[in-house]
Amino acid sequence: MEYQPSLDSIQKLSTFAAHLGLSLAPHQLEQFARYAALIQAWNKKFNLTAIVEEEAIFSLHFADSLTVAPLLVQERMRFSEPPTLMDIGTGAGLPGIPLKIALPEWHVWLVDSTAKKVQFCKTAIEALGLHDTHALHARAEELARRPEHREQYHVVVARAVAPLPTLVEYLLPLTRLGGVCIAMKGRQAQEEVEAAQRAIEVLGGVLEQLQPVALPERDDRRALVIIRKQRATPEAYPRLGGAPRNRPIGSR
Repeated sequence: MEYQPSLDSIQKLSTFAAHLGLSLAPHQLEQFARYAALIQAWNKKFNLTAIVEEEAIFSLHFADSLTVAPLLVQERMRFSEPPTLMDIGTGAGLPGIPLKIALPEWHVWLVDSTAKKVQFCKTAIEALGLHDTHALHARAEELARRPEHREQYHVVVARAVAPLPTLVEYLLPLTRLGGVCIAMKGRQAQEEVEAAQRAIEVLGGVLEQLQPVALPERDDRRALVIIRKQRATPEAYPRLGGAPRNRPIGSR
């Protein structure tokens, strides 16, 4: 690959990671550099992501993804078995791949309904040497009806996938009891939480925290919606046939 990220972009990411309490080793920073190069190369072939400028890849993709990492560190202390993370609607592998690079002990599943994006994720997994990382071509509402995936994951995360009343029907059925799902949201996070209260309750969750996050050299408002899985999700959910998007739980 001809393109190589600038040292400035890499250093800014390292500094931001340190601000989050993460220490990225040289080989991890090299993985981020190779990942950025892969995104650039594949984006010339098809529309992998609308964000293609180097600075934006590092700040709006990589740094944004890493805002979830401190929560994963906290969650890791709750259990002794290998930690599992599922990333729904992963697209170019975000936030799953940056989180895997930063916290390599996590077992990660990257899920997307677009075959070419899943193929990119598989290519990135191999190119970056990421162990215990899998890319699945599937829809979340169908995946959650498979026994090997239903209520199996310590953390289920999604970034820019759907409004929260819809999104929780994708995430909570995949989250194990005692685990959390994390929705990465923008300035409308509070309004979305209010609209999703009924869905969260029905699906067995409880809102644990709405955590504001900030990105380097950005003034846009972002937040992590953290929902704890307290009860098993009723067997009727998730609904198939587009129902979570077309008729969210609690909508009139």
